[in-house]
Amino acid sequence: MVKSQRNVAIGVFAFVVFTIWLLGSILTPFLIGAGLAYVCDPIVDRLERMRMSRTGGVVVVFAVVTVVLSLLMLLLLPQLQKQLNTLVQNLPRYLDWIQQTTGPYLGSFGRNGQSLDVESIKTLIADNWGTAGGFASTVAKKAFSSGTALMAIAMNLLLIPVIMFYLLRDWDHMVAWIKSQLPRRYVGTVTELAEETDQVLGQFIRGQLLVMTVLGSIYIVGLWLAGLDLALVIGLGAGLVSFVPYVGVISGLLVSSIAMLVQTGDPFQLVWVFIVFGIGQVLEQVILQPLLLGDAIGLHPVWVIFAVLAGGQILGFVGVLIALPVAAAVAVIVRYGGRQWRSSRAYLDH
Repeated sequence: MVKSQRNVAIGVFAFVVFTIWLLGSILTPFLIGAGLAYVCDPIVDRLERMRMSRTGGVVVVFAVVTVVLSLLMLLLLPQLQKQLNTLVQNLPRYLDWIQQTTGPYLGSFGRNGQSLDVESIKTLIADNWGTAGGFASTVAKKAFSSGTALMAIAMNLLLIPVIMFYLLRDWDHMVAWIKSQLPRRYVGTVTELAEETDQVLGQFIRGQLLVMTVLGSIYIVGLWLAGLDLALVIGLGAGLVSFVPYVGVISGLLVSSIAMLVQTGDPFQLVWVFIVFGIGQVLEQVILQPLLLGDAIGLHPVWVIFAVLAGGQILGFVGVLIALPVAAAVAVIVRYGGRQWRSSRAYLDH
């Protein structure tokens, strides 16, 4: 009996994986909508505890999210496009600065004592950048010239808020239904693992999103006050990769320092760049990480990176979207297995 149940469970798991792989091209809006519903569910639960109906709480949260995202797009997208254009136009200047600054040092790494041809490297980078830009433009033009492709994009964008709304409204009912379908023998164990996974994943995602938002805002505002032309692009990028400790601050500091030197030619201006990232780092370590993330998340940054890359390799963009939930569940199961092993007779017997 146990063996047959195990076979059924394995079969169901294989069927789910195969279905995700088969329907990957249409799952993106559903996964994004489900992710947004998952992130917003605690807010709706809190509104319910304040005597608001579930539907009313969903409407309030949905309206706030829609307004905030719309304002961000209206305010940030034009500036982001402008700064990206500035970056492309100034790329030769950055390459010239890299050549003049690193050329003497790179020369010592040439074969048989010969200097590296930095000018060829510069030309190669410039040519590849142009090719990549031309390829992206061609793909975009073909995509938008096709009525079917354009309609598919529009439908996906419209489906995301619709899916988010209905999943958020029925979230508690779906969780209760899934729990009611579990074998009674395993309800306690599965519920314990699911709650621990929810705690790990929810704390990580919600906390990390807040950390990334705060750090990105600090970097953008600080670099803008320092007079850097590419403040939005660099600050936004540094904030987005800040989920890996020190990677965001190091990459942002390096890129913004080069951009500031090329823009002003004054090494003293680097002081302001270091101050901005120093303030962000201190706030992250002293306030943001302890307050928003805590010490018991259990998702190591290397495990997160591996999960995202593995998900992308196996299932493409859909794999990237489901990588974190799967990583959190696997981490919880591994810790549960470790607890079971340490309490077993095989481990305790001398």
